[in-house]
Amino acid sequence: MNQVIKQDIDFILDNLKGVDKIKNKTFLITGANGMLPAYLVETLLSINNLYSDANIKVIAWVRNLEKTKARFIGLLSNHFFSILEKDVCETHDFDCKIDYIIHAASQASPKHYNIDPVGTLSANILGTINLLNIARKQNVDSFLFFSSGEVYGEVEEGQVPIKEDTFGYLNPINVRSCYAESKRMGENICISWYHQYGVKVKIVRPFHTYGPGMALDDGRVFADFVSNILQKRDIVLKSDGSARRAFCYVADATLGFLTTLLHGEIGNVYNVGNPYQELSMLELAKILVDMKPELKLEVVYSENPNKNYLKSSIKVNSPNIDKIMNIGWTPSINVKEGFTRTIKSFE
Repeated sequence: MNQVIKQDIDFILDNLKGVDKIKNKTFLITGANGMLPAYLVETLLSINNLYSDANIKVIAWVRNLEKTKARFIGLLSNHFFSILEKDVCETHDFDCKIDYIIHAASQASPKHYNIDPVGTLSANILGTINLLNIARKQNVDSFLFFSSGEVYGEVEEGQVPIKEDTFGYLNPINVRSCYAESKRMGENICISWYHQYGVKVKIVRPFHTYGPGMALDDGRVFADFVSNILQKRDIVLKSDGSARRAFCYVADATLGFLTTLLHGEIGNVYNVGNPYQELSMLELAKILVDMKPELKLEVVYSENPNKNYLKSSIKVNSPNIDKIMNIGWTPSINVKEGFTRTIKSFE
């Protein structure tokens, strides 16, 4: 395991409460080789190293077997870990008891919204229905749906930081809305299965989350910035850099997801983000450049944006986290520390 990721897992386990609830349980995690769910896989399996009686099993449901094997190379011989290669929109019969389902399979990168909007929305809608039917059949202890801070749309400035019950404008006939609209629908599907069938659903809305294991070519601005630093190239801004986002380090976020799973209220939704680290893109770019003064890099502007990238019209996106703080979670890692760790993990 990457040394930075190992240290992050140790941090999560040092702060995680309620482990006894998940001993001798089997987790099904979709999209498991993505940055966020991969941290969950590694955290859950690391609990077995701490407690000899934990016996936590993880089934990683993925579409790309080779990528998954590369991400979890240190777990391939672990008898608590198994891989299921399949599209989440396809049904599957399990011959074992599933206790928890974490549905995190989704094309979260904006570059997919233009190239593959149908694939983007399918995992969030058809995949969610498929997995909830499995959850119903298995009578799972909990079903955690990964939604997104994008579901809020364009809210008024006075409504930021955004509470869970605040919603703004979202244009359903803009192709970029394939992600946000399908996440909204995914949430309602979860609540409908809870209301009609009693499936014990919980929902998290992650905001901008970064860290080791993120895809540096996924088109998101902060991933581009890290890629620039690693390649010892000037950071290129493809806008005026005024858009503001709240940046949450993946170890903090993972602890937030598990806190929701273990202590959140059934049928409820929780923001997971770091409003204390809200920065403009320009401010973030300058921080990253200043972290490596020996490279003598600069922040430059480009008039040639990526044609496949559909830019968000949202100027400020930052969460109110009072609700999740009430169940025991607060982020603690600042941008400078988080991006230092991120860059170090790739070096």
